Amino acid sequence: MALIGIGIDVVDVDRAEAMLQAHRKRVLGRLLTEEEQHYVGRMRYPARHLAVRLAAKEAVYKALQALPGARGVGWRDIEVVRDVHGRPSVSLHGSAEKVLASEPGARIHVSLTHSELSAAAVAIVEK
Repeated sequence: MALIGIGIDVVDVDRAEAMLQAHRKRVLGRLLTEEEQHYVGRMRYPARHLAVRLAAKEAVYKALQALPGARGVGWRDIEVVRDVHGRPSVSLHGSAEKVLASEPGARIHVSLTHSELSAAAVAIVEK
């Protein structure tokens, strides 16, 4: 395994809550894919789930910076998905998908966590 890039990010849940209170529909539409919006909307504490997705997207963005063209990656180009057991991973679209494809065989791993106060994510791009 060769490490290509690593990224980490932390988001305060209060910040995500404030974003939801002020501009819920606009924020969700600009930052999350439709599936992510549905998922966050179903949760008892949506701000926690928004915060951890924002942290994950930023961590993946940072990890991709080792590859050419990564500056053009947008929020909705990175989607946090969960398998049948709830394990998170990311699905890349648009610019992010093209950036990762520029390094054949590269994969992204993510780890997410959140509490009442904060959410954090780590992303690793490896080959």
